[in-house]
Amino acid sequence: MTETPTMQLTEQDLAAYLAEHPDFFERHAELLAGVQLQSPHGNRAVSLQERQIEMLRDKMRVLEHRLADMMRNAAENEAISGRLLDWVRAMLREADPAALPHTLVREMQQQFQLPQAALRLWNLLPAYTTQDYAADVGTDIPVLANSLSQPYCGANAGFEAARWLGAGAPPQSMAMIALRETDEAPAFGLLVLGSPHADRFTADMGTEFLTRIGHLASAGLQRLVRGG
Repeated sequence: MTETPTMQLTEQDLAAYLAEHPDFFERHAELLAGVQLQSPHGNRAVSLQERQIEMLRDKMRVLEHRLADMMRNAAENEAISGRLLDWVRAMLREADPAALPHTLVREMQQQFQLPQAALRLWNLLPAYTTQDYAADVGTDIPVLANSLSQPYCGANAGFEAARWLGAGAPPQSMAMIALRETDEAPAFGLLVLGSPHADRFTADMGTEFLTRIGHLASAGLQRLVRGG
């Protein structure tokens, strides 16, 4: 007597059948009531309905965490915007153009808790060439500034500009922002920010905020530059 071959059903076959027959459990509701699943929150069995509720709670917790992160980021962005406005206001209130670079650096350190900041300017009007920020920078610094299409953020690799930050311990991380009239114009200065912490300025951080800092600083300092 020849035996009839037995069909082997796979999980995929069962899933496909249930997807094609969504009314299956309506016709066999008793099966749902008897289904027991392993709870991810403990070594116990739960019903299908309980498991679905747990899944919904897990999703709600994820959404709550995302919402908390969004609210935290919004609060941080609002605080940064407030400090940025205070910095710009201090520059606008500075009546002496010769003192503007000093005000810019001082207020930036205060508003953004920066332990080290400095800048150098070149191609200045004669009235400002004796100021400390007009000290000769040689030829390498302008070349470096002109090469920065966006702010540099990262480790202090022995940059000459790091020496502007004082005689103390050299910064572990730095940001360097070229100052120019427009994005296409040659640079007339370089703003340098330093930190003793290696993770304050990193190569993978966003530079949009520092770019705005550069635009605002450039706009304020343009009056000191020849042809500005």
